[in-house]
Amino acid sequence: MRKLPFDKAKLEEIASKWPTPFHIYDAKAIRENAKRLNKAFAWNKGFREYFAVKAAPNPHLMKLLKDFNFGSDCSSMAELELAAKVGNTGEAIMFTSNDTPADEFRRAWELGAIINFDDTTHWEAFVDAVHPEGFDGRVFCCRYNPGPLKGGNAIIGKPEEAKYGMTRAQLFECYAKMKAAGVTRFGLHAMVASNELDPEYIIDTAKMLFDLVVAVSSELGIAFEFVNIGGGIGIPYRPDQQAMDIFKVGEGIEKAYNDTIAAAGLNPLKLFMECGRCITGPYGYLVSRVLHIKNTYRLYAGLDACMSNLMRPALYGAYHEIVVPGKEDSGETSVYDVTGSLCENNDKFAIQRMLPVLAPGDLVVICDAGAHGHAMGFQYNGKLRSAELLLESDGSVREIRRAETLDDYFATLDFSPFVD
Repeated sequence: MRKLPFDKAKLEEIASKWPTPFHIYDAKAIRENAKRLNKAFAWNKGFREYFAVKAAPNPHLMKLLKDFNFGSDCSSMAELELAAKVGNTGEAIMFTSNDTPADEFRRAWELGAIINFDDTTHWEAFVDAVHPEGFDGRVFCCRYNPGPLKGGNAIIGKPEEAKYGMTRAQLFECYAKMKAAGVTRFGLHAMVASNELDPEYIIDTAKMLFDLVVAVSSELGIAFEFVNIGGGIGIPYRPDQQAMDIFKVGEGIEKAYNDTIAAAGLNPLKLFMECGRCITGPYGYLVSRVLHIKNTYRLYAGLDACMSNLMRPALYGAYHEIVVPGKEDSGETSVYDVTGSLCENNDKFAIQRMLPVLAPGDLVVICDAGAHGHAMGFQYNGKLRSAELLLESDGSVREIRRAETLDDYFATLDFSPFVD
């Protein structure tokens, strides 16, 4: 059974101030996790994690991680602005292009971000958007898609079917264009996994990129400053899964670095990552209450949360462990579909899940909701997005995002034609 950072009494105390549903994050656990990641890669003096803002776009969480020298991995205007607001500017931002509008290229340039191009045409689009008179020692990067050379990840799929990144030939072409334009600082990036639990997959990705650095450096005569091996490190959503051994990953990549980069005389080379899920995911919880128990062809536990609070189970059948504080050892169980109130039949957090016998008013904690949880929220059916809270090491709780109101929902509508 999952151990929570709060008991039923503490949760009832929190819920008396912030009505359910809400997301709550364990600050102490996130800090310890950040330290662990930095320690696993301390052998690389330039190592930096660029937290994937899309996983948990909250400035309070981003500032917490900035204290551990985490940068910001951004892919939109809003994410760029969030990074700037917490003080991550310049090369503390990694901006990864993906069908990028001109104004986003311009803003990334203004902020001094490392710009990572998804396609050779994006380099040209950037130049057209920014019209730089020179590149002022700025760092540019290309995103590699290895296609069939890299086996598919169970979640993200086959690289050759992904919309992201360049082929090997396009990569060489883009670096040559950048060099001809006067760029002198280069990086290399790939992101070929999502929620991967096999450490060898991550290590093999680093090996692939190290080999490519050697090849591009030799053929084009350019020097790379960093390799960004992407994110994709998973978390054990299911009770029978094991967390990835991050120290094993660090050791495996260090060996690959020494065997390839150091052996080729290309030392030093900085190692970057852009994890999101494994940084905050296990340390965030969606807290809800049971509203109704319905018994028809099967037993339903209806919550005051719905898939607009956590859409992963509805989107692709993702598993999230569910804990009922105070009933962990009750011994009495039933099988439930755990549902929300949206007008969609896939609005379910669990299907035919064995849980303690539930009753209206019971608090329910949905685990591993700290990444791609609140961030993927939406307002279908007029459902309002919930509050986000931060549980601090001393047991205090503070609000880091208030719950939406009906005024927020209607704020972008003009009612004047209908009001006398």
